[in-house]
Amino acid sequence: MNIPMVDLKNQYLKIKDQIDNAILNVIDKTQFINGDDVKLFKNELAEYLKVKHVIPCGNGTDALQVALMALDLKPGDEVISSDFTFIATVETIALLGLKPVMVDVDPDTFLIDPDKIEKVITPRTKAIMPVHLFGQCADMDRIMAIAEKYNLFVIEDTAQAIGSDFKSEKAWVKKAGTIGNIGCTSFFPSKNLGCYGDGGAIFTNDDELAQKISILVNHGMKVRYYHDLIGVNSRLDSIQAAILRIKLPYLDSYNQARVNAANYYDKAFAGCEKIITPKRFEKSTHTFHQYTLRLVNVNRQKLMEHLASKGIASAVYYPVPLHKQKAFQQFDYNPSDFPVTDMLCEQVLSLPMNTELNEEIIKYIAESVLEFVNS
Repeated sequence: MNIPMVDLKNQYLKIKDQIDNAILNVIDKTQFINGDDVKLFKNELAEYLKVKHVIPCGNGTDALQVALMALDLKPGDEVISSDFTFIATVETIALLGLKPVMVDVDPDTFLIDPDKIEKVITPRTKAIMPVHLFGQCADMDRIMAIAEKYNLFVIEDTAQAIGSDFKSEKAWVKKAGTIGNIGCTSFFPSKNLGCYGDGGAIFTNDDELAQKISILVNHGMKVRYYHDLIGVNSRLDSIQAAILRIKLPYLDSYNQARVNAANYYDKAFAGCEKIITPKRFEKSTHTFHQYTLRLVNVNRQKLMEHLASKGIASAVYYPVPLHKQKAFQQFDYNPSDFPVTDMLCEQVLSLPMNTELNEEIIKYIAESVLEFVNS
């Protein structure tokens, strides 16, 4: 077998005619930038998310950067985020001359630990940037309560959890990315809702923020050639929007396919003391952007080599904590503040997770893992 982490080819083949026609339609219209499909997609995504405004942009990293730019933060202002995440979340904070303040995560869900957030708030703290990691939402009840108490902005990094629902203890349910002041996502091809290139979007229910973000992503222009702000050039091109318009109606079924695969994995690994399966946070649905195990007393590198010999891909998200990355040494983090992240970076292993997995394939993957772990 040859089992990749993400099977975009077979997913595409199932909707090939629709995708091909959508792309050809854009080419036929020659509306390559800000064409009809971009305008239609942002409205369709807003309806799906039940959010007032969606502003498409060039990629998920741009979405995070522009969201921060829209808040008028000043150099040296502090933004709190997670130590256990992809670099883009924290990179954008530093890129704008702000100070990334990273905190540890929950060992079971891998999500930012609200207990750690309040402890690092200072008079310079201006925002919290929670990451909805691997497919489920951080505890937005507690995060929003902290933000309200200290008058902080909240920017949700929803790149890995689009379509997930947060079920508040206050009896409301909202989509990931629509709870804080601003939500950001990526349409990188491997995401649950992915295009065939780069793409991203920013969401908000705030009319003033939406207008400002729309100006920022377009060179600071509201009226062509009249620049009100220092902005950037970050646009979702029409071909990618057309592809996303085809895939959006499939998103819930794609996410359910991932849940089904995760349930089978869970069942297969139940009872194995050396494998800790992903915990579902009770306040969130889980859309399993990744299926990530914790390995206890298992040689991870040897296991990966064993899986590779059987044609099974695997990956480590993430091998190095952000506080140990060379790029962030200027901020002088205290290594003792991140024991959980350090542990996870040594233990985690992600198995293939995509919409095209079936029971036969997952059985083969699980048996291959157990063959090594139990040997």
